[in-house]
Amino acid sequence: MKTQELFTLLNENKDKSLLFEYAPTMLVGANYHITEVKHIAIDSVDCGAGTDAWNETIIQLWESPSEIGKTEFMKTFKALAILNKVGEMKPYDMKAEVKFEYSNPMFHTAQLFVSDFDIQENSLVIKLAVYKTDCKAKETCGVPEVVSETAEVCCDPAGGCC
Repeated sequence: MKTQELFTLLNENKDKSLLFEYAPTMLVGANYHITEVKHIAIDSVDCGAGTDAWNETIIQLWESPSEIGKTEFMKTFKALAILNKVGEMKPYDMKAEVKFEYSNPMFHTAQLFVSDFDIQENSLVIKLAVYKTDCKAKETCGVPEVVSETAEVCCDPAGGCC
């Protein structure tokens, strides 16, 4: 999801509670806060010596230990107010991919992509997912596009690109 798409979705659902599903049926606790927004510029070189550059918006979610047991989720309009305030200070690249950074005692720290969302009567549920790493230079490295479900494929060290 692009940053602009997130803002549009939030604006269209201002009156709803904002929930985040970080794994199937697992919700970020109602005690969450938006603790940081990162405007990241990526300038990369892949294993096949290909270069690329892009921007990302990373929104950090944190569960407050002092609010464990809280049952009322943040309203979308409050999250939008926080994100708008950030945008006044540091403008967004509205075309940037948006990710959410999150962890809890039973879930490792990860940058999660928005995989889907669900609009319910009183809530907006943003569904997050972890995407596996991938070789961006498959053609250069000779990695087949079709990956067997039982075998892990990686660049061949003898191929000269890894």
